[in-house]
Amino acid sequence: MQDILWSPSPARMADSNLRRFIDCIAARRDLPTGDYAALHRWSLERPDAFWFEVAHFADVKAEWAAAPVLENGDQMPGARWFPGARLNYAENLLHYRDDHPALIAYNERGQRRVLSYRQLCAEVARIASGLKEIGIQPGDRVVGFLPNIPEAVIAMLAATSLGATWSSCSPDFGIAGVLDRFGQIEPKIIFTADGYHYAGKTLDSIAPIAGVLSSLPSVATVIVIAQVSSAPDLATLEANGKRALRFEQMGSPHAKLQFQRLPFDHPLFVMYSSGTTGKPKCIVHGAGGTLLQHLKEHQLHVDLKRDDRLFYYTTCGWMMWNWLVSGLASGAALVLYDGSPTHPDNGMLWRIAETEHISIFGTSPKYLAALEKAGYHPRERHSLPALRTVISTGAPLSPEGFDFVYHDIKADVQLASISGGTDIISCFALGQPFAAVRRGEMQCAGLGMAVDVVNEKGDPLPPGVKGELVCRQPFPSMPLGFWGDADQTRYRASYFERFPGLWHHGDYAARTETGGFMIFGRSDAVLNPGGVRIGTAEIYRQVEQLPEILESLCISQEWQDDVRVVLFVKLRAGVDLDDSLRQRIRDQIRSHTTPRHVPAKILSVADIPRTISGKIVELAVRNVVHGLPVTNTEALANPAALDLFRDLAELRN
Repeated sequence: MQDILWSPSPARMADSNLRRFIDCIAARRDLPTGDYAALHRWSLERPDAFWFEVAHFADVKAEWAAAPVLENGDQMPGARWFPGARLNYAENLLHYRDDHPALIAYNERGQRRVLSYRQLCAEVARIASGLKEIGIQPGDRVVGFLPNIPEAVIAMLAATSLGATWSSCSPDFGIAGVLDRFGQIEPKIIFTADGYHYAGKTLDSIAPIAGVLSSLPSVATVIVIAQVSSAPDLATLEANGKRALRFEQMGSPHAKLQFQRLPFDHPLFVMYSSGTTGKPKCIVHGAGGTLLQHLKEHQLHVDLKRDDRLFYYTTCGWMMWNWLVSGLASGAALVLYDGSPTHPDNGMLWRIAETEHISIFGTSPKYLAALEKAGYHPRERHSLPALRTVISTGAPLSPEGFDFVYHDIKADVQLASISGGTDIISCFALGQPFAAVRRGEMQCAGLGMAVDVVNEKGDPLPPGVKGELVCRQPFPSMPLGFWGDADQTRYRASYFERFPGLWHHGDYAARTETGGFMIFGRSDAVLNPGGVRIGTAEIYRQVEQLPEILESLCISQEWQDDVRVVLFVKLRAGVDLDDSLRQRIRDQIRSHTTPRHVPAKILSVADIPRTISGKIVELAVRNVVHGLPVTNTEALANPAALDLFRDLAELRN
């Protein structure tokens, strides 16, 4: 077929973890060995057996009680997984204690640090002993205001080894944004660096965290990592009546690793919704469900092995950081990067990939599109023989993005476009090593995930018809709930109110004939002119193929008892949005989608507002255009960009 861009070789399939998994369970479970589809069907028919087999295939360290794997399996929410089991997340990430590299860390200045598994374990033991001396107990919240550095991983593992609940955000959040998050969960300890480097600048973290501490009475101690200075100023922090300690002075260097095993659903992480239209939801994820889901995705879908080097460009405020760090449970080497991906030039990440022989490279559609617009072709500049998988998430990856990977990065690579979210700290749709990669498609639904696409009434839709993405059965990484939502009113309203009995978090999608999926954007940002639903990603895909346009954003504007489509474009330097370019934009959209997609208005703006994790914020712009408040601009990487959309005269006619 013409749309197939890559197919796995028989040797690669035979050597995969997925093949070994099937072989391990086929005989005793009477499992069909034919294909992925058969395995996926079985994982939904027997979810208890499937997740039991995942836990044992991945050698999860736990106390397994003589209890059912799944209680209340017909309830969503309400299902409970492994109710009798006890485990510790950090113990499962640190069961290797040898000289194999665990963390290989770079910053944008090119400085490199390596910690082996043995060294990582020693550091975690030291910091954990220091936290224990401070009095940290299971269930206490420990948080990080940290760049993506080894100390962030160490602090998280140390806290969770004691049964504490970890939460983090990146240091580019402002004071209000941090308080909107950490203020809800009342942490006892904050880890912070004294600063960080980004885009050639050295940025201070001491002053912002001092502002945070003055409004966080729950915090007793702040632990400071010397990142930009050899002698961080602790007096500023102590002025707020807090105790300030240096990271390198904590704990005993002779401490031994100890792990507090707790129930399977013990709170592990608190993650946050984007929060651009209100305070972010504090989403609580359990230790066992997070661990099992990540192990399944890493080992069976990504085919992660001990000799792999896994990289994902992320901050500590995005769920992909948590997903990346779980790669330690498979014994792989994690490659961390702290800084701008394009400083000092577009080759920064690819030089690291080449030097470190990265085998799995994770990024976003925005980054791939930026490389293409800049004319940067890694294939021409870098030798990447070890690279076998490229992962993309954060937004829908257009078919042209697929083309760029295969034409300009590497032809013999599996491109896994994946989709899930912070809500489930994992994926609904992703890649798998048995399937061909088809242009513009996510390869499959995840094992154990009953993913479907439904209409407004909740009825299933056939392949090719767009609708709402749902999940029909419980899965282990469903949130435990929201922090402070004791009766789960907000939790149920967020995911189960629209389609009772089905999980729904707002993706506009379609299934494909081959068992894959395509995502067309957020359903709450879907355009609806004349009652016809249009996904914004369909418009972005066409508009951003024009070389004059760097980025775009599309909203629906209430207009004359209906809605009209308004398109905003960010242009290359020196380009004007004249009538000729407007017409080319309209022609491009009309020719490749439908006349309904053609915007009524096309306007130029100097910048497109995005969250700190890089997602464009259609809803915030729509609120601004309609004169409605945007209550939490702290969630944005460039909040000043919203002002560009206020009081535009062109939108009044």
